[in-house]
Amino acid sequence: MSDPQEPMAMRMHLSVDRDRCAGAGMCALTAPEVFDQDDEEGLVVLLHPAPAPEHRAAARMAVDLCPAGAIALNSPDSTGS
Repeated sequence: MSDPQEPMAMRMHLSVDRDRCAGAGMCALTAPEVFDQDDEEGLVVLLHPAPAPEHRAAARMAVDLCPAGAIALNSPDSTGS
């Protein structure tokens, strides 16, 4: 869970598009603390939209590794706000 005292520029927020998900599982393998797959279709399940600092590097890697581009990284510094 994000620390409310943490500066906005340091926070990370993730979102997923399950309609785009191909079920490859790279996210769950790369960042199991942040992502899982559902038992029925194997589609992405976002466990922590605002991952703790110690899980952010793995979450960023999972965004980059997703073959379907189903994971979006929405950090305040990337939106220009």
